[in-house]
Amino acid sequence: MAKLKGPLKIQGTLGDITFAKTTDGYIAKEKTSLDGKRIATDPSFQRTRENGAEFSRAGKAGKLLRNAVHGLLQNAKDSRVASRLTRQMMKVIKADATSARGLRNVIDGEAEILQGFEFNVNAKLGSTLYVPHTSVIDRVAGTLTISIPSFVPAEKIIAPAGSTHFRIVSMGAEVDFEQESFITDSKDSGVLAWDSTATAAISLANAVTANSTHPLFLVMGIQFYQQVAGIYNPLKNGAFNALSVVKVSGV
Repeated sequence: MAKLKGPLKIQGTLGDITFAKTTDGYIAKEKTSLDGKRIATDPSFQRTRENGAEFSRAGKAGKLLRNAVHGLLQNAKDSRVASRLTRQMMKVIKADATSARGLRNVIDGEAEILQGFEFNVNAKLGSTLYVPHTSVIDRVAGTLTISIPSFVPAEKIIAPAGSTHFRIVSMGAEVDFEQESFITDSKDSGVLAWDSTATAAISLANAVTANSTHPLFLVMGIQFYQQVAGIYNPLKNGAFNALSVVKVSGV
């Protein structure tokens, strides 16, 4: 695959070369002589079909998790979050030691691999909020809790220029990857001033189904605002907001 560095901008096919526009610029690649029917039936492509099935499963699982946390994700994501999450889901699926190749899945894999996943690599939680926190998932009670001790915002938060306020958000998500459904509950600290006044201790408790048999995800993030005429305006469409999976309880 080649990249076009000159002024030529072509999309489509010329002869055996296909041109396309991607987030990395315009690319050119040679058309393949393989057809879908052969890949679907030829025994020599068995491994390709297995990999394709699992990649498709990973893509669907990643999309389901993104949909589950959409309420927070829409304000804290980078342009490659979908592909990055799919790659992590592939690792989850490949950790399935009970299913045959091509049939491996998220349920029998290791969902805990997703712990620490950053939805916005341009503003990672650990590089934005320097406050120790405790994350606890109580599967029996169906509660997912984040506890943060009192801290001084100006000392413990790296805020982008123009910020006057922030809020810490959390979401508990119970995800049924087989039925492609989810239950979520979100909480937040309320809008707080980014200054030298210590906050009160913060506890965010999210509730899902008690004794759930599905994977549980606890997500935490921080959002920034600029106060103008008494109105809290989100800062630059969430480009600096962080959102991370801080705790996972698989099945």
